[in-house]
Parts: sequence; structure tokens; C-alpha cells
Amino acid sequence: MTEEKLYQVALSLIPNIGPVLSRQLINHFGTPQEVFKARKGSVSKVKGFGEKLSRIIPDANKMLLEAESVIEKSDKARIHIHYYKEQAFPKRLININDAPIVLYSKGKTDLNAPRNIGIVGTRKATQYGLETTQRIVADSSSTNPVIISGLAYGIDVKSHREALNNGLPTIGVMACGLDKVYPVRHRSVAEKMLENGGLVSEYPIGTPADPRFFPARNRIIAGLSDALIVVEAVKKGGALITGNIAFSYDKPVFAVPGDLQSTYSEGCNNLIKQLKANIYTNFQDVAEFLNWDLELLEETKSEQLYSNLQGTELKVVETLLANNRQMHLDKLSWQSQIPLSQLAGILLQLEFTGLIKPLPGKEYRLT
Repeated sequence: MTEEKLYQVALSLIPNIGPVLSRQLINHFGTPQEVFKARKGSVSKVKGFGEKLSRIIPDANKMLLEAESVIEKSDKARIHIHYYKEQAFPKRLININDAPIVLYSKGKTDLNAPRNIGIVGTRKATQYGLETTQRIVADSSSTNPVIISGLAYGIDVKSHREALNNGLPTIGVMACGLDKVYPVRHRSVAEKMLENGGLVSEYPIGTPADPRFFPARNRIIAGLSDALIVVEAVKKGGALITGNIAFSYDKPVFAVPGDLQSTYSEGCNNLIKQLKANIYTNFQDVAEFLNWDLELLEETKSEQLYSNLQGTELKVVETLLANNRQMHLDKLSWQSQIPLSQLAGILLQLEFTGLIKPLPGKEYRLT
């Protein structure tokens, strides 16, 4: 437990100050630690604060004790704590101004997987909605996305179950602390998800589920998704809220059209009518919109080229792949354990075969 982590969690726990104001404080003072050290007069000058609001920041010692308890309990429960300026924090949430500054996760979660698909819908799903969800997840498996949803009744839990059935990682965004599962009936599904995916929440351990938290939870589902698919939604409900939030985040939204007489398709049909969602007909629509079809084609070509490599050439390529395809020469030498004198010749050969491109500053990138 570092002092830095203590202050990060402590700031996130302050009541009545949400993520937007927390970020304003951090942007102004530099770090959560400096926020607690600041005088009330200087806090009142921060954008969004005034003299009255500045007074609600509690004594640092009180908040640090609370943060210490949260961190210790999280550690025992194998819950990870991610601060928004850390590498492990979801990159998809960083530029969303109302995203949490601290996120909790549990399981084998890759919060920065290459492809995420959000799937949401009504809790009172029809047979049409359940069968459509099953088909969406099965069709998506060729792109190997992480399936994001909220573990709620109906479409949400069906999405998670179908992801597990298809061997896809799946993440449930919770409206409570990660020591709890809500609804309790879905605990067995949640436990299976921990083996290939997991659970995330902005709420610290010990926080019970609360209806007021569900709209806030929905913005994280929208934010984590590269595209959101709304399967069934009533005129007013959580799925429709998530769709509208995703639209406001400039995320591609797809809605499954339904029977004009069905209450449970009214929300989807309205999203399409209001031009907030594309009509979902098959998963190829989504893959093409996100250019995943082209990415997969390039990946296939690369794999075919890499399959002919052996020895040190293969080691260089594997090291670059593990580092987002681009590295500095010195770092590449160190991680691959290939001496610089030998590495230069290997890189030149890979450049001749068109697999590597040299960049300014002794950087090298896989083509």
C-alpha cells in the first residue's frame, strides 16, 4: 500500500464530489495528495467549486483511514484498484470527463483489450430478444471481442452466458462493491466470468447495490464499449439510457429493430428513428463500421508472414508484438536479450522482407 494509492482512493471516496469535480481538483493541484494539503481558500477558486462546496472536503486523516480500510479489504478479496492515470486503467474511459478516477476490478480482466462490444437490453427479455442475443454473441466470436454488459436479468446476463459458451472474455459492470453480486441469483455466472474476464465497478468494497447507482453504472458500460448493441429496450429504461449515453460519447450504437406492437422494442425503434442508432441486421455491420474486418485481414496476413520466422528473427517480432508493435532499439535489445551488434543485422533483414519499418529516433515498428 503506497501513500500515493492512499490519497487516490481517499479522494475518490469523498461524498458529494463526483468524478468531474475530482478531476478538476487534480488538474488544478496536480495530485490527490496536494488536494488534501490545499487550503480551503485555494480550493474555492477551482473551477466548479465555490466557498460553500470547498468546505465539504473532509479532514485528510479521516479519509486516509477510510481509504486504508478499503485498500486492505480489497487486497484480501483480490480486488484490483486502478487510478485513471495508471497504465492499467481502461484507455477507453480516459477522455470521458465523467468517468471515475478510481476503478475496481476482479478476475482475469484485460481492461484494454483490442476489441470490446457492449450488449444491453431489457430485464424482461422476450424469446426473440434472447435468441437474437445468442446469435449476436456467436456471430461476434470470429473477431474475439470482450463482451461488456451489466449482469442484470434478461439481455445482460444472457450476453454474459453466451460469451462464456463461445469462449469469449466477458466483463460485468456492477452497481455495487465487488465483494457482492447483484442480483444474487447471478453469482454462479459471475464466478465463471472471473476465469475469463471479470467484474468492474467504481464503488468500493462493501457498497450495497442501490437503484441510484444504475444510471451511473450504464455510462461505464457505454464508455468501455467500442460499439454498443441494444437488443431490446422499453420506451424508458436502463438499456435506452445506456444507448443515449453511448451516443453522447460518440460511440457507434446499433439497435435491433423489433415488432412495432412490442413494448420491448419501442426503445430500439425510437433510437433508430431519432438517428441515434444504426439498424442492426448482422454482426458484419458492426465489424465493418469499426474496420475490424480490415484489421483481422491484416492480422491474418501478418501471421502468415511470421509463421516462416525462426530463432532470433521470431524473437524480435514477438517482442514487438508484446509492446504495441513499436519499440526503441535499446529497449528492444534489452527485452529480447539480443545484443545490439547482432540486433542491427536482424532488423535489417526483417526490413528487407517488409516486416519492419525503421522510424526516426531509433524506433522500429512492425508493418
